[in-house]
Formats: sequence, structure tokens, C-alpha cells
Amino acid sequence: MKEEKNMSLVPAKFRFTTKEKTLMIVIIVLMIVGIVVTWINCAKIMKANAEYKLAYQQYQEALAKEQEELEKKRQEKLPKLTEVGIENMNHIYSSDTKRVFLTFDDGPSSNTNQILDILNERGIKATFFVLGSNVEKKPEVVKRMYDEGHFIANHGYSHVYEAIYQSPQAVLDEYNKCNQLVREAIGEQEYNSHLFRFPGGLAGGKYADIKNQANDLLSQNNIVHVDWNALNGDSETTSPTIEYEMQRIQETVGDKQSVVILMHDAQAKKVTVEALPGIIDYLKGQGYEFKNFYEIIK
Repeated sequence: MKEEKNMSLVPAKFRFTTKEKTLMIVIIVLMIVGIVVTWINCAKIMKANAEYKLAYQQYQEALAKEQEELEKKRQEKLPKLTEVGIENMNHIYSSDTKRVFLTFDDGPSSNTNQILDILNERGIKATFFVLGSNVEKKPEVVKRMYDEGHFIANHGYSHVYEAIYQSPQAVLDEYNKCNQLVREAIGEQEYNSHLFRFPGGLAGGKYADIKNQANDLLSQNNIVHVDWNALNGDSETTSPTIEYEMQRIQETVGDKQSVVILMHDAQAKKVTVEALPGIIDYLKGQGYEFKNFYEIIK
């Protein structure tokens, strides 16, 4: 009776039936559930967002590290002629240990890929003094040299003495022309070997004065030169044999500690390809360690 009396005091418009009360309770419960679910979903989204941000940050850091490593490797393949490098070049023919530099002039040609195959099988890095006129013909071979870690040095563009030795400036112009062609072949516009070999060598000959003046001009442009102190004789005769090349290697290497060997990978030097494995075996047997000019020009 008391409850009925209390209900009678509540205005009619605020009186709810049992069904209405139940519905209100259900609505309230659903609202609470909705709020909880929304909160849980928001928490999940926030957590997922935080995880994404962390993953993205880690990806960016890994990408930056990878790019840093790639740039480091790229820079290592770009010769830089420092004072240390110049000093190394001044003493290229002397060493406390037995070392040998295999160098090939006048390529690339169809023989060069075979030479690269042999060097790759033996784990040896060589130095190639390329001719710009041949780089134009076989840029893909120059790219292979570069990708496989060989040092690409400069032998001018033409190898025509009357052209290259017109003047000291002509020598520098041929160097620059060859260097630009190498850059285009390897896809690296910063490449500069800083290393030149005069066609015919620096010393003596009809163009000795021009060569000496050109050497001074090259030096002023941060370019050094190197000749050789041993050879395989593949340019001494038109028809060398494997036996002849082996004999010349033994005669000219002698008991030298630091050896720069002149060979050629021009089109006509097929015998050099055939003799190369034996030359390598002989030098190994004499206790020489194979080097290239990346270890000198630095």
C-alpha cells in the first residue's frame, strides 16, 4: 500500500511500466557494452598504431643502414688519390713482401671476358688499362670489370701516337675522354681512376719530351702514371706461344719483390688468355700475393 501510495505521488508521465523499465535496462546495458567495445577497439587501434609506428621506424632505420652500407661500398669503389696514394705510387716497385700486380692494356675485347673468367675462378683482382675507343665498343665488359672488383685504369682514347702525343694537352684530353666513357659504361659519374699508363710507356722514344711535359700536366690534375717492371712478351712478337710468354715472365720477374706485369687483352692477344693460368700458377709458386691498384690509389 505504501508503494502504491508513493507511485501515486509520481506524475503519470514519469511512470514506467515493467516492460518499459526492462527496455530501459537493456538500452543502458547495450550502451555500456557499446562503450566498452568501443574502448577496447580504440585501445586495439592505438596499440596497432603504436606497433605500426615502431615497425615503420625500424624499417626506416634498416633502410637507412642499408643505404649507408651501399654508399660505403660505392665510395670504396671510387678511387681517391690521397697523399698516401701518391707515396704508394712513388714506391710501387719496392715492397717488404712479395706482391704482384697483373695489368692488362688495350682492352676491352672479346678476350677480356675469358680473362675475367680465369681471374674470377682464381679469386684474383687485376688492373685494366682500358682504351676509350674500345670502351665505346664493349661497355658491358667494362661494367663487368667494375662489378667484379677489378681496377679500371686509363690508357687514353686512341692509342694513336700521332694523335695522343700532339701536345701535353692532347694527352690530358684523351685521358678525360676515356674517363668519361668509363663513367658512362659503369653508370658512375664520380669515377676517376687517377691512374694513367702512357701508350708505349713513359720513358724514351720519339715523343719523350711531350710525354714528360704531359706527365707534369697530369700530375697537376691529380693523375699519376705507372709503367711496368715485368712482362709476358705478348707485344714483342706477332705470334707468341704459351712457352714464350712463360719464359718472358720468368726472365723479367726474376727475384723482384714488387712486380707490375704488363700484359694485353686486345683482340689479337688470344695466346695471353691461354697462358694466363700458367702465369698465375708460376707466380703463386714463387710466393707472390696478387694485388690491384685499389690497394695503392687511396
